[in-house]
Amino acid sequence: MIRLPDATGALRPYEPRRTAAPLPPGPPPASRTLFAAAHVVADPFGNTTPYGPAGLDWEATLAFRRHLWAHGLGVAEAMDTAQRGTGLDWPAAAELIRRSAAEARAVGGRLVCGAGTDQLTPPYGRLEAVTAAYEEQLAVVEAAGARAVLMGSRALAALATGPEHYEEVYGRLLRQTAAPVILHWLGPVFDPALEGYWGSTDVDAATGTLLRIVAAHADKVDGVKVSLLDAGHERALRRRLPPGVRCYTGDDLHYPGLVEGDGHGHSDALLGVLDPLGPLAAHAVRRLDHGDLPGFRALLDPTVELARHLFAPPTRCYKTGIVLLAWLAGHQGHFAMAGGLHAARPLPHLARAYELADALGLFPDPGAAESRMAALLAVHGVER
Repeated sequence: MIRLPDATGALRPYEPRRTAAPLPPGPPPASRTLFAAAHVVADPFGNTTPYGPAGLDWEATLAFRRHLWAHGLGVAEAMDTAQRGTGLDWPAAAELIRRSAAEARAVGGRLVCGAGTDQLTPPYGRLEAVTAAYEEQLAVVEAAGARAVLMGSRALAALATGPEHYEEVYGRLLRQTAAPVILHWLGPVFDPALEGYWGSTDVDAATGTLLRIVAAHADKVDGVKVSLLDAGHERALRRRLPPGVRCYTGDDLHYPGLVEGDGHGHSDALLGVLDPLGPLAAHAVRRLDHGDLPGFRALLDPTVELARHLFAPPTRCYKTGIVLLAWLAGHQGHFAMAGGLHAARPLPHLARAYELADALGLFPDPGAAESRMAALLAVHGVER
């Protein structure tokens, strides 16, 4: 038994589960493409403060990617889950891309990598500098042998005065990419600096700009990742995409229904929540491969409560809960994060994340997870 604090600081007893619910490794699902946006493991003896460049524990970081590949997931590398712009700078991201690409080749794992403009700092200068920054990062991704995800650019959002600037920058990039890329629409709930992306704060107008860019370069667009947390908008958008262009859900709140799909198609997935849910989610989608829709929903629907908790406002702090669960699950030896983000969520939030994950059977060793959670509580003055 362990005592967990609620939002008021009151302690209540919780009895963790005693047996694990292990899921064996398996092949990639056939009916849906799943990319887990993977977190990075900080070097606990390096700089884990908000000041200065962070160091990574490379072996633990890469071992987690091997874990995801073993369970049939693809890895979306150097995305916002990996703390791009919130602890991971571009030189470290470039090294991460190179190392992950080498690991992917070694194990036959599927990999896409984020390319953005985060080497730029305000004042950003001119649009030409934004394009050049994207080109630099695209070159690193493509030289590593990976496919690119064109991430939202804070610099472009700051400099663009209308949709034509997005069409200009993205058009130039798509004309020169070596292989089809994924375009990422990251909403302001994840990054407030991206408010008004695609040239308008009106979602319908912004959608129109994105669709014009896709239509003009459909042969260079593998898909669009939508992270607006608006399931209705995503369903409408995917119906308007050109044939052959995928919709990758980035909706960490409504993913079961979006991945299931409807009479007009389905979404594939590129999700931060697949970091802790990867094996379970892959197992669920393999049920879909065999037409077992009830089995798919029976596995995935119960995970939504945990996902909604991890991604509760301020949503951009979701990485803290994800790294907590990785530590509790034994994927890393500590709970410290680049940029000091281990302090971005209060203790009651972390306690509830532990409780929900334990109930789902996400911990390979529930006893070890309980011991680690008890140690974290003790550091905060909560005795067993």
